[in-house]
Amino acid sequence: MADRVRVAIIGSGPAGLSAAARAAQLGLSHVLIEKTDHLSDTIYKYQKGKHVMATPAKLVLRSDLDFDAGKREVILKTWDEQAVSNKVNVRYRSEVKAITGDRGDFALALTDGTVINAECVVLAIGTQGNPNLMRCPGAALPHVQYQLDDPGEYVDEHITVIGSGDAGIENALGLAADKAQGNVVTILNRSADFARAKSANVKLLNEASDQGRVIVRLNTTPGEVREGELLLETRDGTETIQCDRIIARMGSAAPRAFIESCGIEFTSADREAFPKLSPEFESTKAGIFVIGALAGYPLIKHCMNQGYDVIEFINGNTTLKPADEPLLEAKFEAFKKSRRSVDEWLELLRTNITILNDLSPLQMREFVLDSEVRPYKAGEIIIKRNEPGSSLLCIAQGSVLVEVNPADPSVTIPIPQGSIFGEVGLISGRRRGATVRAGTDCTIVEVSRTAALKLMASVPAAKRAVTRISVERQLLQMFKSGLLASDLVEVLDTHEIVNVRAGEAIITEGDTSDDVFVIRIGSMIVEKNVAGKPVFLSYQPASTYVGALSLIHGGRRTKTVRAAVKSEVIKLQGAAFARLLAAKPALMDKVRADMAGTENVHAFVESRKDSHSAVFNVHSETARFLVDNGIGEATDVLLIDEKLCVGCDNCEKACADSHEGLSRLDREAGKTYAHLHVPTSCRHCEHPHCMADCPPNAIQRGSNGEVFIEDSCIGCGNCQRNCPYGVIRMEARPPVKPGLLSWMMFGKGPGPGEPSKKWRYKHATPGVDVPKKAVKCDMCSSIKGGPACVRACPTGAAIRIAPESFLTIAGLQEEDRS
Repeated sequence: MADRVRVAIIGSGPAGLSAAARAAQLGLSHVLIEKTDHLSDTIYKYQKGKHVMATPAKLVLRSDLDFDAGKREVILKTWDEQAVSNKVNVRYRSEVKAITGDRGDFALALTDGTVINAECVVLAIGTQGNPNLMRCPGAALPHVQYQLDDPGEYVDEHITVIGSGDAGIENALGLAADKAQGNVVTILNRSADFARAKSANVKLLNEASDQGRVIVRLNTTPGEVREGELLLETRDGTETIQCDRIIARMGSAAPRAFIESCGIEFTSADREAFPKLSPEFESTKAGIFVIGALAGYPLIKHCMNQGYDVIEFINGNTTLKPADEPLLEAKFEAFKKSRRSVDEWLELLRTNITILNDLSPLQMREFVLDSEVRPYKAGEIIIKRNEPGSSLLCIAQGSVLVEVNPADPSVTIPIPQGSIFGEVGLISGRRRGATVRAGTDCTIVEVSRTAALKLMASVPAAKRAVTRISVERQLLQMFKSGLLASDLVEVLDTHEIVNVRAGEAIITEGDTSDDVFVIRIGSMIVEKNVAGKPVFLSYQPASTYVGALSLIHGGRRTKTVRAAVKSEVIKLQGAAFARLLAAKPALMDKVRADMAGTENVHAFVESRKDSHSAVFNVHSETARFLVDNGIGEATDVLLIDEKLCVGCDNCEKACADSHEGLSRLDREAGKTYAHLHVPTSCRHCEHPHCMADCPPNAIQRGSNGEVFIEDSCIGCGNCQRNCPYGVIRMEARPPVKPGLLSWMMFGKGPGPGEPSKKWRYKHATPGVDVPKKAVKCDMCSSIKGGPACVRACPTGAAIRIAPESFLTIAGLQEEDRS
């Protein structure tokens, strides 16, 4: 005989359990359906002893159950006891296989044949039962697992954790917590940011890395799983590490087939998409409500609040506002005169801003809590050219004007409602490239870099929208020629973003492809086969393009283009780009002009391949050495000609005396090939690793590309850890030295250069502990005359140069002419 209840709640996690407790308190007939033999299976499966956080701290808890930060075991025990005391009706070992019917008369068919009838259904099943799986070769091997129950079970193993969210970080920390276990723990993050993780977890991970307990590998992905080892795809190419066990915590997705079979629609076709919901959590199937992680709001406190609220809504409480309502009301304080409610504002932002179109109401609440919403009057400046800034700005109402000519502010390009700006600072960390002012009265949503990266990581549609806009603007800026956004529609509709491993070819000499590639991140090297050996022709940095020559002239590819470092390129379909060239003669002229230098180099190599083969070989080996030592990511690099260097160390001394007594370079450190030495000094990477995780946002990029550290540095050391070239150090500012004349005439002070540790200690102010801060080259951006290290070199051995002007065979061509 079928049971009948007012509300059936599926899933006993924090959201479902809180909903059942509220139903019990209100006296509503209910059943909490749980397929296991215990409550809250997701938290039950947390690793033993895990500390559970109660974030966000500023959000009040609204539930009939208690919850505070603490150990997993304590929280589960509390909930077990309170479920009994609240008389929650739990049906264990019960799994729902189908839901049919309509509001007021749903039938829930269980796998044991039982049917439960309910007026309303609350889905709180979470997503943990449907984890994202590894897709590389060897992923099915038995030492790959997707769950960690007890970190104490594993001893003397090399364990790799894959995943950059809270679960992955917490697993890595748990496995490395007890040194006596002897585990070697590595965590892989495919990007440079832990955008999805709580800041407290990221801090703990960084501390564990500093202490040598966890090896953190950024910009690294698994390439192939093998018995006893793991092949990694890193920024510099492939690498193999010892690996006895893999714990993959790469997120999860909703059990879509089951949910859609209930009549519930999703926001998009993406695997990571969430169900469409009303502000009251009701799905597109009337009478079925969705809460918790399945609704896209996975934090425990949020889930428990949703459980409480959804039962109140079902019970007819139409005046109840979510617990975060006061926080959101404060976000719209400047718009009081509009008299819009929070829900109306959230819907306006979601509808009007393209990158937010696929967010659910719950995701919108979380997004706005991490953002700032501001009004601007027509003509008011929103961002200024060359000022620091890595946030993303969205136009919710009105339009803005971009000043494209610094000398004439009247020359502008409009950006309409719904679009974004500031994406260059978000992606590359560069200073604002232009002044943007309000074209009309407008409403702007400013999204912090961390929140924007989290949005793009969790909502694929948002990432696609940001990527399309940034690609469009990059192409317009690069090709110019009077192109408009409307001219690029076909090119953009057919483009593809391709991730390229270090050393991987995107164009191979002799093939018949005709696609054009724009280098978005990283850099490429161009080679040609001469006498059976690859000759290094040129270096192509980010924001340049390759492949157009074959498209214009036809025929096979005449060169090979491969990634110098792990890179990202925009692949433009050859046929679509050819039609654009045919329709826009000015663009054709520009591309031909850009390719002229390439054709000249190609002709030179062909004409000298017999007589200059030895020279070509030396040039190629030198170029490859420089690329292998980080020049492939650089925008400006310090090189020293060992034939001219006399070892005077004037470069180091001048650097120290120009920067408060601390040198930013180490002349002797670094590697040498032939007569070229690459000292330890900042490369000012196109996409700086050091900027990836700076809590105070103290690392900025100047108007000339220099990467520098502001005084707001807190000395956390994240930049030092993230820099792969060892050019950042943590140092306390030394006492002020006597002047140069005092040293020369009276022997006072330590003399030119960085003072010794002994002198610093002797002259330190007693009782004053000077904090350590990050120190690195800033290209002497605040000093007239250019870099002090170059100016101080008596023989001209030290030079700072952009790689693309140095790594080219065109230099040999000029020498040959002279």
